[in-house]
Amino acid sequence: MKLSKIDLSNLVAISHSDGYLQLLLDTGDEFEFLEIPAPIQAYEGLQELNEIVAEANALPPEEEAIAMLPVNSSMATAVGYDSEEQVLQVEFYNGAVYQYSGVEAETWEDLQSADSVGKFFNQEIKGRYECERLDNIAGDR
Repeated sequence: MKLSKIDLSNLVAISHSDGYLQLLLDTGDEFEFLEIPAPIQAYEGLQELNEIVAEANALPPEEEAIAMLPVNSSMATAVGYDSEEQVLQVEFYNGAVYQYSGVEAETWEDLQSADSVGKFFNQEIKGRYECERLDNIAGDR
């Protein structure tokens, strides 16, 4: 079997009619329509190939970003909470962003109403929950 490398990036659409594979190509300046004698299986094979390529190039679903709320604190610039996943996210003044897992909704509410976010964080969150540092997402907001 001989294999050939082909580039189908200019192929816009395909169809099959009366024993002909019909191709619509984008040549850059205009569209070109070609008809090539081919069995229906050629058309079906190209459709299957298109599905395989689409699946291979599919991006993973994006994770929903946690909405961050600015806070008046000498420790952090913003905090956010994902109630479904029970994840607290804290953005510190140095730009580091950490997520704390298993934080109950009540703890989140208490943090928001605390007189001192930093004091509450140090007493009730730091060291009590598993945490993970995120890559620099602070610049993404």
